[in-house]
Amino acid sequence: MQVPSPSMREAASMYGTAVAVFLVILVAALQGSGPPESPFPYRIPLDPEGTLELSWNVSYAHETVYFQLLVRELKAGVLFGMSDRGEMENADLAVLWTNGDRAYFADAWSDQKGQVHLDAQQDYQLLQAQRTPQGLSLLFRRPFSTCDPRDYLIEDGTVHLVYGILEQPFSSLEAINTSGLRTGLQRVQLLKPNISIPALPADVRTMEVRAPDVLIPGQETTYWCYMTELPPDFPRHHIVMYEPIVTVGNEALVHHMEVFQCAAGFQSFPHFSGPCDSKMKPERLNYCRHVLAAWALGAKAFYYPEEAGLAFGGAGSSRFLRLEVHYHNPRKIQGRRDSSGIRLYYTATLRRFDAGIMELGLVYTPVMAIPPQEAAFVLTGYCTDKCTQLALPPSGIHIFASQLHTHLTGRKVVTVLARDGRERAIVNRDDHYSPHFQEIRMLKKIVSVHPGDVLITSCTYNTEDRELATVGGFGILEEMCVNYVHYYPQTQLELCKSAVDAGFLRKYFHLVNSFNSEEVCTCPQASVPQQFASVPWNSFSRSVLQALYGFAPLDMHCNKSSAVRFQGEWDRQPLPKIVSQLQAPAPRCPASQGLSPAGPTVANISGGQG
Repeated sequence: MQVPSPSMREAASMYGTAVAVFLVILVAALQGSGPPESPFPYRIPLDPEGTLELSWNVSYAHETVYFQLLVRELKAGVLFGMSDRGEMENADLAVLWTNGDRAYFADAWSDQKGQVHLDAQQDYQLLQAQRTPQGLSLLFRRPFSTCDPRDYLIEDGTVHLVYGILEQPFSSLEAINTSGLRTGLQRVQLLKPNISIPALPADVRTMEVRAPDVLIPGQETTYWCYMTELPPDFPRHHIVMYEPIVTVGNEALVHHMEVFQCAAGFQSFPHFSGPCDSKMKPERLNYCRHVLAAWALGAKAFYYPEEAGLAFGGAGSSRFLRLEVHYHNPRKIQGRRDSSGIRLYYTATLRRFDAGIMELGLVYTPVMAIPPQEAAFVLTGYCTDKCTQLALPPSGIHIFASQLHTHLTGRKVVTVLARDGRERAIVNRDDHYSPHFQEIRMLKKIVSVHPGDVLITSCTYNTEDRELATVGGFGILEEMCVNYVHYYPQTQLELCKSAVDAGFLRKYFHLVNSFNSEEVCTCPQASVPQQFASVPWNSFSRSVLQALYGFAPLDMHCNKSSAVRFQGEWDRQPLPKIVSQLQAPAPRCPASQGLSPAGPTVANISGGQG
């Protein structure tokens, strides 16, 4: 790269003199949004070796994310950014590189071949480059929305972060191609809700649920299951908070963790510690599905609202708990020991309300299916006005957190609240959802649901790599569409979900038979998955199935915790009529680019501040 022009040197000088101002602005902008000891309360390792560590904070007032990237072993530079699903192609990038003489920082993008280009609009702004005892620290910022077509729109849901290590100098930014780099991705929720942390009660106690001394398998993905139990005669308590316990040194391998409570109908559960897909895992562990706590990489402690707590222990509650730890080990590191888990904070002083967990979305049934070779097929489940009118108290319930869930083909999930036929609020939405990154997320604003309201959960799936239809069900190669909403006060309603009426699906199979030379097996002894497997997938069969799901009546499950439906007629229910839909807000462009440079910024990384 050529020596910067005078105008570029002037821009660099402006940046150097403005560092102190930027840092003052940073602290002011983030005032109160994080613990006082750190302006960057969120931290994750980017790579499995932990050589790249990202910390960040969010200013909602300025609609800006502030990043601090620590490079422990700097070689010739680093590449960091965001893309739709974690691809290195068509990514929005910030790049630090050297030509062997000088170092530069720039906002860039990669094309569909991975070739890196300078962005005409420099929205990643370097605030500071400083050598520290831990390595090189880069402080930079990016607005949520830039209105630059090359840039990623930072939204509330999952963000796929990408990184690359530059092993050697490059003569120019355009000489870099991501295909020749050591790269990777990390998933995170960048826009954490800016809510106050409730005070813990004076009598709070803690309990650690952790799998002791696990030898992490040397494979990319492992789900480890561990059974434990509460003490005998453990009385009823309220969980008011929980936080992760991650073994030091394994921060890049422990991806997410969940604690499940087992079904109260069983007097005992066998002890087990091993891979969840092991043939040695006792079948009874499948009855441990009631979520008590869920954490994913990048999340901090989870607090319940001051007026509510999650009940556990006591009569009618199982003493048995199952911990599930997801290890993500793409480098297939061998011999690593781990004792990670979740620490529960609980109190014997019960709060005013019991918190509850309710399942919204689709029933786990094969009648809901996605054709193969689909880029974005949508399935929708309903919690109808008839169910909420019958099952919710007159004062309603208040949803404060949500956990979205699909299996491997899920790409987007959204739950919307509708009242009187009009969509009123988004309960939770993730347009970049990944089944490999699931956590309970606090809502930025509590959503109140009243009797007669409708909750609509839609999932978008991608089955481009599949040859057969993907049916709904419990298996990992089957699909789900669920939103586990956390709310108070707890009601008897534990499951409010729907599926298409099975009789209408039979008519679909007969109709497809009428218009195809290939016979679809519609004999009574054929199962629904077998019938879907015999459908000849063409534009007709695909579009008719999508239309069927959009107009056919519902089989509603308005269920109590006992799995018994509330009294009433629930088959062949009409689809809720929605006459007005919420419009997605248009992204707001920054008012001005401020000190945004016209090109790369010279970065002094030899020592001191840049």
